[in-house]
Amino acid sequence: MSETIHHTGIVTRINEEAVFVRIKQRSACSGCHAKSMCSASEQKEQIIEIPDRTGHFSVGEEVDICGRINLGMEAVILAFVFPLILVVAGVVVGLSLGCDESSSGLISLLTLVPYYGALYLFRDRLKKRFVFTVRKLNS
Repeated sequence: MSETIHHTGIVTRINEEAVFVRIKQRSACSGCHAKSMCSASEQKEQIIEIPDRTGHFSVGEEVDICGRINLGMEAVILAFVFPLILVVAGVVVGLSLGCDESSSGLISLLTLVPYYGALYLFRDRLKKRFVFTVRKLNS
């Protein structure tokens, strides 16, 4: 079983498909070994959409959300590592084709357009993969 990251938050909105939870940065984030992968550690407040059709939550309720740590690393790879590889490869290809540095830089940046376009097209599939769970806090 993989380790999980937990955050306490407050339900801000509910619809028939999801619960929206506002989490705040806690001082514990600074000591967390996964803070470099967690976007919650970089912002003061964040709204997270969590799929839920149970109807067990109400607006203003304090809840605990959790996500698997290994999904944080996958998100970093998709958002930063692959684009960096594409940019470097674009520069190398541009220079090997005899283009000057500015043209090679432009080629490398243009390689990001289809990449981020593909991420956008597969956003629903990615949304199913990168899932947080929500549970009531014991009062």
